[in-house]
Amino acid sequence: MEVVEKRIEESKVAYIPHKGSYDKIPELMQEVGEWLSEKNLQMTGRVYGTYFNSPEDTPTENLQYEIGFSFEGTTMPEGKIGIKEVPEHTVLTAMHKGPYTEIGPVIHAVADYAVKNGYDIVGPVTEVYLNSPLEVPESELLTEVQFPVIKL
Repeated sequence: MEVVEKRIEESKVAYIPHKGSYDKIPELMQEVGEWLSEKNLQMTGRVYGTYFNSPEDTPTENLQYEIGFSFEGTTMPEGKIGIKEVPEHTVLTAMHKGPYTEIGPVIHAVADYAVKNGYDIVGPVTEVYLNSPLEVPESELLTEVQFPVIKL
């Protein structure tokens, strides 16, 4: 597996924060996507989940994460949908191919790479979903794992 440093461009995102089981992720994705469609906003391709704690050491009911989509246009937060600007930043990234439930080793490998190569992880892990389980078999799912970093 190759770990790469890259810059992420500034983007505007619509997102839903959630506390609880990851089982809600597909429903939250659908909700954000439908909301953007109803607002006639152009999605720009970044579909992501940012995970603020780990299922390895956090009870399911306390898992905290957000699911979001990047978009172009102007809108205001509404209901449980938040809107924010994600500034340009540097990440360490690696690709995972296969079921979402098997992504843990890739997350650990990127974090280990950061420590061994003089990077400071400055934020939570983000998974960028490059295709959909509605379009491809689980074995073909592509997820980009990203950690925001600064070089020490």
